[in-house]
Amino acid sequence: MKKMKTLKKNYEFQNVLKKGKFYIGKQITIYITKNREEANQFGIAISKKTCNAVKRNFIKRKIRENYRLIQNKLAKGYNIVFLWNKKEPIENANFHIIREDMHKSFQKAGILIQ
Repeated sequence: MKKMKTLKKNYEFQNVLKKGKFYIGKQITIYITKNREEANQFGIAISKKTCNAVKRNFIKRKIRENYRLIQNKLAKGYNIVFLWNKKEPIENANFHIIREDMHKSFQKAGILIQ
C-alpha cells in the first residue's frame, strides 16, 4: 500500500488555513492551497472541544478512508486540510455524506479529474 503524504507541523496547517480557499460541506470543510511538489499533502484537524479522543479518531478514519479512495482522481500539487463542522453532532458522522462533501468540494475547486 502506498504511503500518503500528510501535513504534520502547526505552521503547515496555519499556512493552508490562512492562504487557502475553503469549501463548506454538510459535515466537513476543506481548505486547499497549491504547493511546489508533485504530490498532494493532506491533514485532518478536529477540535478537542468537539468530543473525546475515541470519537475524534473515528471521524479521522472515515475522512482518511474517503480521501484514500478519491486521491487518484485528484490533480497533483495541492495541500488539503479537512476540518470537522463543530455544529454537526458526532453521532451523525456518515461515510457516504463525507464522501459526497469531498466530491462536491473538489469539483468546485476544479482539482477533481474525471
